[in-house]
Amino acid sequence: MSETLTIDPARTALVLIEYQNEFATPGGVLHEAVAPVMESTGMLDKTVRLTEAARAAGVAVLHAPITFAPGYGEITDHPYGILKGVVDGNAFVKGTWGAEIVDQLSPAEGDIVIEGKRGLDTFASTNIDFILRSKGIDTVILGGFLTNCCVESTMRSAYENGFRVVTLTDGTAATSQDAHDNAVAFDYPMFSHPMTAEDVIAALESAAA
Repeated sequence: MSETLTIDPARTALVLIEYQNEFATPGGVLHEAVAPVMESTGMLDKTVRLTEAARAAGVAVLHAPITFAPGYGEITDHPYGILKGVVDGNAFVKGTWGAEIVDQLSPAEGDIVIEGKRGLDTFASTNIDFILRSKGIDTVILGGFLTNCCVESTMRSAYENGFRVVTLTDGTAATSQDAHDNAVAFDYPMFSHPMTAEDVIAALESAAA
């Protein structure tokens, strides 16, 4: 961390992107692709600790899962790129185990579950911007899947929309270590304050002191 960042819990939201079984749990359609980076960063355990600390500090906790109706009628009949992989794997279908948020990060009372995420950028198809502004939030902390895809897309939009953005360097995972490392090293500093989970926890503890 290149600077000491102060965080006002009352004006901060932790946004947990796609911590769903398809990615985060053995047996999920996409788990094997991300498991090596998850292990290298320790991202799930670190996110759990950060989420507990955030709730204790009064930070708003928002969950941003991606889900589709059976048949994927919400998107093009000819998907390509990452969404083609989702469709081909029959992943993130509403009502299935794979689409559920992982047990370790099940929404607690007071958490907010963002509805309507159908693509990469959480801001694009949901009312997250309205929710954040209505709660007086000006700082967002982002973690989840994938480092260089949904997290980065959401990071860029949050930056463009005027929020102060903190992106977790060890609370994210991609389908390869190189993809993760490159995004963290080259893209994250352009659009956010890259921080470790422990750095954020320390900033929250400092705010409470």
